[in-house]
Amino acid sequence: MTSEQQRVVVIGGGLAGLRLAERLGGSPAVRVAVLGEEPHVPYNRVLLAEVLAGRYAPEVAALPEPGAVLRRGVRAVRIDRADRTVHCDDGSTEPYDTLVLATGSNAVLPPLRGLFAPGGALAASAPGRELPEGVHAFRTMDDCLALSAAVAAGPAVRAVVIGGGLLGVSAARALAERGAQVVLAQQGERLMERQLDEGAAALLHAHLAALGIEIHTECRVRGLTTAAVPAGSGAGPGPAGRRRVTGVELADGYRLDADIVVLACGVRPRTGLARAAGLEVRTGIVVDDLLRTSDPAVHAIGDCAEHAGRVYGLAGAALEQADALAAVLAGTPPGRRPPRAGGPAPSAATASAPPPYTGTRALTRLTLSAGGEGPLDLAAFGETDPLPGDDVLRLSDATRRTYRKVVVRGDRLVGGVLLGELSSVAALARSWEDEEALTDLFHLITDDGGS
Repeated sequence: MTSEQQRVVVIGGGLAGLRLAERLGGSPAVRVAVLGEEPHVPYNRVLLAEVLAGRYAPEVAALPEPGAVLRRGVRAVRIDRADRTVHCDDGSTEPYDTLVLATGSNAVLPPLRGLFAPGGALAASAPGRELPEGVHAFRTMDDCLALSAAVAAGPAVRAVVIGGGLLGVSAARALAERGAQVVLAQQGERLMERQLDEGAAALLHAHLAALGIEIHTECRVRGLTTAAVPAGSGAGPGPAGRRRVTGVELADGYRLDADIVVLACGVRPRTGLARAAGLEVRTGIVVDDLLRTSDPAVHAIGDCAEHAGRVYGLAGAALEQADALAAVLAGTPPGRRPPRAGGPAPSAATASAPPPYTGTRALTRLTLSAGGEGPLDLAAFGETDPLPGDDVLRLSDATRRTYRKVVVRGDRLVGGVLLGELSSVAALARSWEDEEALTDLFHLITDDGGS
């Protein structure tokens, strides 16, 4: 490293951190070091459901390693902002000129009876304590590999997935493909409530039921039932007093037998390092339009970042933020701190600075591929629930298992949801992202968009 190079340290070896390292890799003015907590080769988390389903081998989900220094299996434990140094769990330190937090998010572990250690501490978060055997989150490659091993342990494994959002639906479909007997328990009125309206959710419900998945909506889970693992059972090493899940108790008193339980109850930004370092944290680590935290030498991107009051938790937003930050950092002279928010106005020399990050207009896509009826493709974007005065156009064909709905406000497309046939989604998404005035919406929703 030359004395003129800017030292950029990225905490997090996921999609956002590696994308940033890749974008900065060609700049001679920057030296990038990435600290990745997981020991695995970097991987695309979006593909974990395909790995669990057995459609992809784990190596297919691998991301290309950046030209930057990548330290795998190293966890950052403390940030010394005064000394501009990151302290790691192996005793090493990484000095930085610019620090980027790409720490991602953790799976939410709900407060269920049987999931908590004696004394009230959550089992998974207490040193030396673990979740009951057979209980898994679905967030990391380790989670995916553990679930794959569990479902391969014998025929007709009984699996209960708690949570009917995007993650829960993906996990349930993948387990069904592997031959498990799957029950999906969703507390809300319909599946994927954040993305789908009632009509689209009904089609999705029917598709999953055709795969053999038993679905319970408006279903609140109260707790887990467990049994002690006998000594010498061959169930693997572990501490004395190990427990294994045997079922799921619902609030109405009904009990679902279970060999494995998947917790797909959402994610929460990983903000512990930032909070301990004194950075501003709300739901996520608060950043401005240059993706700076309350310390201008520290940036945040991806699932851990909160921009303009919003935490996206989506791959598309993570990639856009990484690209935007790469443009900012590549244009920052080595060793020079960007101006603080509210500081002096930029000089004429910075007039050609990259445009600020103004947010991501996120499109959710999912392919559910299993069963004799073929795959079901899904896409949702923007505001799928209309406000008073909005116009709504729906096209539905139960025979072809297709559903299209768009919401129009004035002469602008503000949201939509499509299932089954997505040939028009690219044109619709372009119109929505560019906020174009609509001229022939019916043609746009029924045609292939000119592709």
